[in-house]
Amino acid sequence: MDKKLLHITNGDVLTEKIKELDLDGEFIVWREMLSSGPCVTDVGTQEFFKIRARFLEDNYGVSPKKYEEDFVQEIEKLTVVNDFDEIILWFEFDLFCHLNMMAAISFLIHNRKKGNIYLVCSSKLPGEEEMPNLSDISPKQLKQHYDYKIELDRDDLELAQHVWQLYCGDKPMRLNAELRKTSNFEYLSSCLKAHLERYPNVKNGLNTLESNILKLIKTHEIISEHHLLGYALQYQGYYGYIEPQMQKIIEKVRPFFTVKDGLLALTSNGENALEMTSNYYQLLKDEEVFGGTRKYNFLYDPETHNLLKL
Repeated sequence: MDKKLLHITNGDVLTEKIKELDLDGEFIVWREMLSSGPCVTDVGTQEFFKIRARFLEDNYGVSPKKYEEDFVQEIEKLTVVNDFDEIILWFEFDLFCHLNMMAAISFLIHNRKKGNIYLVCSSKLPGEEEMPNLSDISPKQLKQHYDYKIELDRDDLELAQHVWQLYCGDKPMRLNAELRKTSNFEYLSSCLKAHLERYPNVKNGLNTLESNILKLIKTHEIISEHHLLGYALQYQGYYGYIEPQMQKIIEKVRPFFTVKDGLLALTSNGENALEMTSNYYQLLKDEEVFGGTRKYNFLYDPETHNLLKL
């Protein structure tokens, strides 16, 4: 008897590309961005849906109806998760995808009684300097990724669940201990390090993404915020932010740049922030939340790579 397969993917574009490979199985699309806003540990509960729907409506204009159609209805399909012999997770190497994947695995651990779980993750291709997304590679390369999919063992699954619980908890500094763990999640350590650097730097009050925006303005000839957005999306490392998320960061650091002779240029505050000679924590402080913690309740120390609780 043929095995029944379920593919859980990171988005619609990749899903359509996978379907072109004529692989067996059914598909569920994970349309969330859990790297932004509040989260609770119990994925798929009414509390989880309510918190996420309110956040996405208030901050990104996503209507409750659209959230219901795009995400809730997809997750509800997982009620029959035990009907499948194998589950294949298709997620990228970045923080955006890894947090979605950790949440998906946590849900599966709570609701799945049998069968194997596999991971297909983006990776650097021979001869390539950049790491392409799964949706950007050729069908042949995508099939090769699938053929070499990784079976996640019990330790992997428990690690994913633990990371998700820590992300949704109020002690993000405990994630530091997970950086040194070995697992089949090749990029997890890099993603967790990137997450910790999202908290304000103890020296200037900006986080890594905010400082990176200023560095791009200083080192490139950028003519508009839209132009800057393109650079920021391209040069963001392990974050995997999508356009609306990055646009909010650009809006956040507007006090640090201006337009001069047709180009974006740093103000004196922008220069001071990059040089770490002034601290703008109080200027930037707001109610932003990562998982279970407020961003400005902690400071990131770049020398020790630890979080300091305020």
